[in-house]
Order: sequence, then C-alpha cells, then structure tokens
Amino acid sequence: MSHTQGMLSPESLKGKTIIVTGGGTGLGKSMGSYFSELGANLVITSRKMEVLEETAKEITAKSGYPVHCVACDVREYEQVERVISEAKEKFGSVDVLLNNAAGNFISPTERLSHRAFDTVVDIVLRGSYNFTLAMGKDWIENKQKGNILNIVTTYAWTGSGYVVPSACAKSGVLAMTRSLAVEWAKYGIRSNAIAPGPFPTEGAWDRLLPGNLKKKYDPATKVPLKRVGDHQELANLAAYLVSDYSAYINGEVITIDGGEWLMGAGEFNGLEAIPEELWDAMEMGRKKGGSKLKMMWLYFKGMRKLKI
Repeated sequence: MSHTQGMLSPESLKGKTIIVTGGGTGLGKSMGSYFSELGANLVITSRKMEVLEETAKEITAKSGYPVHCVACDVREYEQVERVISEAKEKFGSVDVLLNNAAGNFISPTERLSHRAFDTVVDIVLRGSYNFTLAMGKDWIENKQKGNILNIVTTYAWTGSGYVVPSACAKSGVLAMTRSLAVEWAKYGIRSNAIAPGPFPTEGAWDRLLPGNLKKKYDPATKVPLKRVGDHQELANLAAYLVSDYSAYINGEVITIDGGEWLMGAGEFNGLEAIPEELWDAMEMGRKKGGSKLKMMWLYFKGMRKLKI
C-alpha cells in the first residue's frame, strides 16, 4: 500500500451525491475523480463549461459513474441555486457540498487594486457562503442530513503577507466552518475543513509563480518531509471526511502539509540550514567553555557562508 493509492474500500460513497465547486481542474478535479471512483454521483461546477465537460468525460471513463456539469459563477447566488436545483433533478438529492473554488494573487498588497482584492474575496468567501447558505437552507427545509467540507489554507489562522486577500477570505471560511458546525449540528449537518499545504497543480502554480519563479521557489524546501503532496493524499482525506466513516468529526480543520506551517512558525526553525560542520564547531566551542561572543561569531560566519 502506498500514499499514492486510494484509501477507502470500493463503493464507500455509493449513492451519495456530491457537489464540488471548482471541480473542473486542479485539486477539485482530483478529489472529485476519487469520489466518483468510490461510487458517488458527482456534480462539478466552474465558469468554463468546456473544461467541465472534458473533465466529466475523463472521470466517467475511469470510474463508470455519471458526472453532471453545471457552469456557475459562485459569486452569483441565483447561479448557485440553479446548480443545486439541477443536481437534485438529476440525482434526487444532494448529500455533500465541497467548497473548493478559489482565486489568488501573489503580490505586495499595495500593488493590488480594490477590484483585484474584491475578486479573490468574492470567489473564496462569498462563493463559499453562497453555496453553504443555499445548500443548508435546502437541507433544513427538507429535514435532510448534510455534510459540508471547505478547503482553506494554513495561513487562514496565521495570516500571510503577499496573499492578503486570500488570507482574509480563507479566515472567513474557517470561521464559518466552525460556527456552523455548532449551529447546524442539530439538523444533522456536519461542517469541516481541510488546510492543504503545497499540492502543485499546473494551472494554479503557473499563474501564481510565472517564469523562473517556480524554479527559484521550490515549495518542497519549506516542508520537513522534503516533498510536496500527492493529489491522492488530499483526495483520500477528503473522501474520508465526506463519508459516513467520519460521522463524529464536526467543526475540525485538518492540516495536510507535511509539517510546513509548523516549520515556518518556529522562531529558530531556520537553523535547519546550518551544516553539520558548523554544529560541530559550535558544540566544540561550548565544551571548551567558549564565550557567547565567540559562539555568535561562529554562527554568523556560518550564516554568511550559506548566504542566509
């Protein structure tokens, strides 16, 4: 068994209808594909119908289960309601909502226009609460249990420079996740989130890190496990959380990042860059009763050598 293989038994999601926003490409496509392999009735949405239709063909050819496509701008509540209506018409009911649609810019905040800021917040936060509110109202009105899974980020709770609109929006989604986990539990509606670390996708990473930036900024170097995530690993976790196996998990955000955010959070975690020879020199200095001044000199000498 490998982390690149599916985790759940076949037909674990048989009969469940799952809506995946941003389901035509990237992580949404990977998660939706695995849901379909496990027997789910899949509904995927994005703004580009041609992309959705191509993805639906790929997924159905692999899983043998139907995939329904609905073009939708998640920022428009009426379009969101139409997705839910079509999903119910096609499959009878909806069991799971996966809020995955997102947008982002990597930029100094002062370089962003207010419209650019609006675009990210509207897709991520407005889009998530539009779908959550519409789906929740439907479940409650029909006295049906439901399951909401939101895709957030690790900087939803720490914040992060250069992605401020995304940090603001994802923090809002996380707050919504935890709030509704309490408020809507009485209706049988669970609400959880996943905070993925680096799971590179060709389209998104090309847009965020164009040209040579992708080579200069290798996300694996920031991960203690020294690798990026495999899409199947995220799909496994998502499938578990939308399945009945996770029936007692509610209001949680599960991080899957190889320890990346913890490595960045520790004040001295950057010392991992110090080579063994420098540690040896500093240890020898301590054992010989070296002064603090000498220790600092050795440290900064090593840092200059490493160009840190």
